[in-house]
Amino acid sequence: MAALSRPLIRHLAAVGRIVMGLPMAGFGLVGLIHPMSAPPTLAPGALAFLDALKHTGYMLPMISLTQLAAGLLLLANRFVPLALTLLAPFFVNSILFHACLERTGLAPALVFLALEVSLAWAYRGAFRVMLRARHDPGER
Repeated sequence: MAALSRPLIRHLAAVGRIVMGLPMAGFGLVGLIHPMSAPPTLAPGALAFLDALKHTGYMLPMISLTQLAAGLLLLANRFVPLALTLLAPFFVNSILFHACLERTGLAPALVFLALEVSLAWAYRGAFRVMLRARHDPGER
């Protein structure tokens, strides 16, 4: 039974990488080439937040570049734990943004968070050292 589950988990992780990598790379590319403007129907707090990000001059391009790079890493199956680590703050902020400021996008944000968590679980061995409570510098 365990022999059957490992290949299945590996294939599900590959599907998850593609399902998350394609939109992340796409959103990142679109954000760099043609930054989207906020729809006028957004709640006032959400509109103010996005306006503030836009006016920093660097925040939205940095988010787009991070999404593009992480999405490409996921699609290439290279440095997947790094890609997941780069995307984690974005997904946490996305959940909080939609939970607190604009509820309409909460369902897709939760789907992406579920993909992030499932891929992090599939690659949990790579995160083991990072998630230890204490690390002795002399220990390997």
